[in-house]
Amino acid sequence: MLVLGRKKNEQIVISSPSGEIRITLVAIRGDKVRLGFDAPKEVLIDRHELHERIQREGRRSAGPGKPSGHSQPQ
Repeated sequence: MLVLGRKKNEQIVISSPSGEIRITLVAIRGDKVRLGFDAPKEVLIDRHELHERIQREGRRSAGPGKPSGHSQPQ
């Protein structure tokens, strides 16, 4: 596991064959952080617990590139 320290509004970039994924640290409040994700439409982004539930149920309610039950920042 790679662990990186970031300050508010700093980014992390992940490069893949489908394009760049940018993760921005949007806010820090106590022991919680808010992250913003900018990724190609075909890249699915889910919270881990939601991803596990979808895998367990063997289905995906939203189509490719669409968020599952939460909004994806532009």
